[in-house]
Amino acid sequence: MSEENKYYVLKKKAVPEVLQKVVEAKRLLESEQVMSVQEAVEITGISRSSFYKYKDDIFPFHDNARGKTITFVLQMNDEPGLLSGVLKLIADYNANILTIHQTIPINGVATLTLSVDVGPNTGNVSEMINAIETEKGIHYLKILARD
Repeated sequence: MSEENKYYVLKKKAVPEVLQKVVEAKRLLESEQVMSVQEAVEITGISRSSFYKYKDDIFPFHDNARGKTITFVLQMNDEPGLLSGVLKLIADYNANILTIHQTIPINGVATLTLSVDVGPNTGNVSEMINAIETEKGIHYLKILARD
């Protein structure tokens, strides 16, 4: 894969403000709350040149995830019901688990690797990841790949 075609997944706090404003301008245009790029950039406070420079290179994670496989790893406490709670969260968002691998817990912490199929009926993937991440007993979640 060439350098300019590599993808990165970042948390919102790591994304520069101008890129977040480009995403907001695109959302305004797509929702038809504004009728022109000029209106969208005025509302968000960015220049038209910034909008056009970045508009094809930034998008919310969930918007481009449909029909994809997301693989992530998480570390979690070895507690009864915690794994089933994570799996239920995924099911609640209508995502399909393709593979699952859990290591033997060491010092009360297990590592879980999941591959999840994100289909057209899957809810907001960012919200799903956040819900898993904030579940009591989850130490760490990292997205490894998106195919």
